[in-house]
Amino acid sequence: MAGTLLSEAEITELLAAHPGWSRDGDGLRRDFEFADFTEAFGFMTKVALVAERQFHHPEWSNVYNRVEVRITDHDAGGISSNDRAWIERVDRLV
Repeated sequence: MAGTLLSEAEITELLAAHPGWSRDGDGLRRDFEFADFTEAFGFMTKVALVAERQFHHPEWSNVYNRVEVRITDHDAGGISSNDRAWIERVDRLV
């Protein structure tokens, strides 16, 4: 289900509240770095569970201890309330 698109002010507020995230076109991105592959993969496993519960899935990649994450609400056509809720949950995992 599509979320409600956030205003520019709401996006600015979201980014201020969640350091490390940045604007990436119609989405938001963050690069995570961990001690090793096992920690990175463990993080991805936790994020996968969040994504399934919220039915909101990231675009991501992993190389050894790094995980690059991008999130956008394709159904809403940009950055939405779904992205905000997703980022809030994911940031609690690190």
